[in-house]
Amino acid sequence: MGVEQMNKRNIYYRFDDIPQSSSINYTPNDSNNVGFTFSKTELTQIFIAIAVLTIAFSFALAPYPPLSNLSTVLGNLPIAFVAIITAFFCHELAHKYMGQKYGYQSEFRMFGQGLLLALFLGIFAGFIFAAPGAVQIMGRPNREETGKISVAGPLTNIILSGICLSIMLITTGLIAGIAFFIGYINAFLALFNLIPFGFFDGRKIFSWRKDIWIFLIALSIILLISLTTV
Repeated sequence: MGVEQMNKRNIYYRFDDIPQSSSINYTPNDSNNVGFTFSKTELTQIFIAIAVLTIAFSFALAPYPPLSNLSTVLGNLPIAFVAIITAFFCHELAHKYMGQKYGYQSEFRMFGQGLLLALFLGIFAGFIFAAPGAVQIMGRPNREETGKISVAGPLTNIILSGICLSIMLITTGLIAGIAFFIGYINAFLALFNLIPFGFFDGRKIFSWRKDIWIFLIALSIILLISLTTV
């Protein structure tokens, strides 16, 4: 195989090192084909992931055992949906946006086993530990690009958590309660994803810019403390 032919080969870069249930058939991006786009397969898998996580969180938020409190589970669906949209979907959307901004084909792929585990734990155990999927990048980002793509997810959660904290400061009652719930989940998810090991965003950020990693960690902790003391 000649050098020219080797250079045309796509190099698969998995944004999160987790097994995937399906592959991505990409064609290389060029300067005239860069934009914030979604494939039908991607949209389907995003919809499935959001639906499963919403149901799982609705059960997890109900008094234990959740199967004996189905009316509460149904009442939890709206707030669980909003929480999943902000904490999960916006996080992955930010990764995708940055990947496509650098000219790489970027798509979300769900992790079927992780979604089933989340659903099982939510229904029968009353808590959630989810690995719903990840944005996958086709190409070979350099260290700076990888770092910035990784920053996008936790930073989005931090911004959303900060907005919720602001809402808590100027409202009371139900609105403040919803803002606390959504803000806390976003701050916790940001901190969790900043773990500097394994497949977490924090490992890639730490390898790129330790000062930015420390800054994001500090913001996440400050938000968690502020949300619980307001």
